[in-house]
Amino acid sequence: MPAARPDQKLAPALEELARRDPHISAAYALVGLPRKRKQPKGFEGLLRIVMAQQLSVHAAKAIIDRLDDATGCDPMRYQALSDAALRALGLSRQKIGYGRELAGAVTSGSLNFRTVHRMDDDAAIAALTEIKGIGRWTAEIYLLFSLGRPDIMPAGDLAVCAAAQRMKKLRKRPDDKRMRHIAKAWRPHRSAAARFLWHYYAHPGVPDTAKASK
Repeated sequence: MPAARPDQKLAPALEELARRDPHISAAYALVGLPRKRKQPKGFEGLLRIVMAQQLSVHAAKAIIDRLDDATGCDPMRYQALSDAALRALGLSRQKIGYGRELAGAVTSGSLNFRTVHRMDDDAAIAALTEIKGIGRWTAEIYLLFSLGRPDIMPAGDLAVCAAAQRMKKLRKRPDDKRMRHIAKAWRPHRSAAARFLWHYYAHPGVPDTAKASK
């Protein structure tokens, strides 16, 4: 499969951020645009994000591919599988439970994605995090990658914070509170900034010290 192409849609936001922030300017000159990345909307997109939590990209993809083959990422088909069948796909007991909570919320109607998609960012995050297994990070990733919201900063993401530490030459990796404070200067393009920080973190041209944290 060919590598994803640079996401040209991010160029205007990142060029604006580079004009405003000299640290982003220097890093942008080094690593360029992030690659295209998008998640589906609705149950499938949110389930994929939940299942990928705390896993490597390779391990998450393998599990999600098996889950997709077995259920089509459909909430009713997910609920119909036994715990043993889900474990055989590679899901942990905790992930099985989180998936059932999400599938149950969708099939019962307590989670209506059309309604959530019409909400502003804070309201949508609040609605999603009412479901067990969906924390703020998961909700923010859904808004950023599935809905394409332009001003989301997943400040609890370790890679985002580690990249910001290196890029801004900070003595310590910023915690959630400090990361959100730093990101205020990037409004209304915080999603582009987050995408860029992930790209910067993983880019082979960035010294390994960018991936270290204290």
